[in-house]
Amino acid sequence: MTPDDGKPFLRSAARHLSDGQLRRGYRTLFHGVHVSRQASVTVATLAEAGLLVAEPGSYVSHQTAARLLGGIVPADPNVHVTSPRIRVKGAGLVGHRRKVGQQVMTWGGLRITSPAQTFLDMAHCLTLVDLVVLGDSLVRHKRTTSAELVSRASAKSGPYSHLARRAASLVRAGVDSAMETRLRLLIVLAGLPEPEIDHRVHDHDGALLRRYDLSYLPFPLIIEYDGRQHAESDQQWLSDIGRDEVLDDERIRRLVIVSRDLYSTPANTLARITKAMRRAGMPVPRLRDEWRRHFPGRPGDLAVSA
Repeated sequence: MTPDDGKPFLRSAARHLSDGQLRRGYRTLFHGVHVSRQASVTVATLAEAGLLVAEPGSYVSHQTAARLLGGIVPADPNVHVTSPRIRVKGAGLVGHRRKVGQQVMTWGGLRITSPAQTFLDMAHCLTLVDLVVLGDSLVRHKRTTSAELVSRASAKSGPYSHLARRAASLVRAGVDSAMETRLRLLIVLAGLPEPEIDHRVHDHDGALLRRYDLSYLPFPLIIEYDGRQHAESDQQWLSDIGRDEVLDDERIRRLVIVSRDLYSTPANTLARITKAMRRAGMPVPRLRDEWRRHFPGRPGDLAVSA
């Protein structure tokens, strides 16, 4: 490894560079760790840099491992490294102590915690909803399966093991986005029937005609999250128009949910959902209050009951 190969390096490995050359041609990632100014600084670059200042046997973990694996976690600018004995220290670094039985693998040339292990470790850091979002995203990228997460969580003991088991039981395959996960959890945590995920309709030749995010077929009701990105695509817009006409012909109600409905007015959103369920002929149980802890909404959100 040389200072010009685009890889991070320790200052001690580039003694031929003067301090002035180092400042002009290289950027500092962490104290004593640099990289060429021409190199792209990715999550993998930062992870590799973090391992350079950690003791031998260390590996990337927690939020950083999740991001490397394609998992969705709340933004965190730090690099998380787990070490056998001495926790790594320094601005931009978060050190963790190795736990017995942690599963580690090599990913992109870096030692990181396995997808299932990362999910379990993040139970110490995330809420129930965010942990399910992570699990759904790892499954979507085929890093793990919901069955593996359930199995690993069931064997876990100690702090946050109950949260890990609960979250694992709520992870599903086929989820298209983090907001779709949040919408589904609002429904489930309120005690309403869990919708089918990723229902697909094909023609006689097996070609995909359309898919529904969340549906209650054969009841004529589908619920979808709309992130408004579709409005920027003429092709998608025309496709949506055609799909809506088909839904009208089949008398299927399409209830559209947007970001504000989840973050600002979840109670009103549940009222809309239960109303749509009743109109579709679905039995609606009495709502549980668990959803309120995870979707607090804003003052003025309508009260909901069922």
